[in-house]
Amino acid sequence: QVQLVESGGGLVQPGGSLRLSCAASGSIFRFNAMGWYRQAPGKERELVASITSGASTAYADTVKGRFTLSRDNAKNTVYLQMNSLKPEDTAVYYCFLQRLLPYSTNPNYWGQGTQVTVSS
Repeated sequence: QVQLVESGGGLVQPGGSLRLSCAASGSIFRFNAMGWYRQAPGKERELVASITSGASTAYADTVKGRFTLSRDNAKNTVYLQMNSLKPEDTAVYYCFLQRLLPYSTNPNYWGQGTQVTVSS
């Protein structure tokens, strides 16, 4: 079993920054992707950013140039640095872990979610 523990959400003013962390523990797939989805009220959950165990990254167009995802494989932890935050970034952010080999179409594990609110 795998546990994902998130931290770092909160309230920030527009233009501000936050850093989210997600630590994985348990039987972690050797080849995997980790990252973040988010879900705003009344909207579907969307992929924000992902990073593979080989450090390949992908970002949603809406966050490119503002968010940076990194990982520390020794700690099984990913970090989402969010800069130049906008009110439309307000959402619950969910960490995920997805098996890549064999490939899993959807995330296999989810964190509990952390609220990010961007407001003046």
